[in-house]
Amino acid sequence: MGENYQHFMEVHDLYKSFGSGDTRQDVLRGLSFSVDRGEFCVLLGPSGSGKSTLLNIIGGIDSADSGYVMIDGDRLGNMNEKALSLYRRRHLGYVFQLYNLIANLSVRENIEVGAYLSDHPLDIDDLLKTLGLWEHRHKMPNQLSGGQQQRVSIGRAIVKNPDILLCDEPTGALDYTTSKEILQLIEEVNRKYGNTIIMVTHNEPIQQMADHVIKLRDGVVRTDTRNETKIHASELEW
Repeated sequence: MGENYQHFMEVHDLYKSFGSGDTRQDVLRGLSFSVDRGEFCVLLGPSGSGKSTLLNIIGGIDSADSGYVMIDGDRLGNMNEKALSLYRRRHLGYVFQLYNLIANLSVRENIEVGAYLSDHPLDIDDLLKTLGLWEHRHKMPNQLSGGQQQRVSIGRAIVKNPDILLCDEPTGALDYTTSKEILQLIEEVNRKYGNTIIMVTHNEPIQQMADHVIKLRDGVVRTDTRNETKIHASELEW
């Protein structure tokens, strides 16, 4: 990546709209914030606040109409498609609400798919143990619970050892107990591997476990705060 800047990630005056004329919808309206390396940052807001659109722009999947996203000194808007593809491959991991596992591959093989995209992947055996999947490594996705499938999804994302882990409502399809288990796992991943985590959620209690909380509404930042005292995921209640 580029030279060291004050903040690892800088989002500056971001605008994004969809449609035109009477159907035009302004989704992001001059949104700015920064994230430090290794932070666990939660983007909190209701449906329609622009969270997922913002995550797609940070991930290089979509582009802004104006403003910029800078990662470690590199502006995403200055990258051509080949450079963006390399950025996504080398520096990003994605965890979605839906697991998107490959049905005819085992747990281990699904995670290995992510390892092939990295020049410096994490040790898969160690990762399987961290994820609590060692005993399930030879099972197929249809033999796993929803929580176990999400663990595999997280493993596939972080085995690349990405700088940034983007999580889009990772507990949205899970029950309360399993959601807390997945949040504890993401917390452990952040602690053990030091990835910068950007998590989109509408679940307000999750903000209590984050280093940094950015509340969005109607495409703008309403509040931007850092938790002086955060609590462990195991202590969250909702």
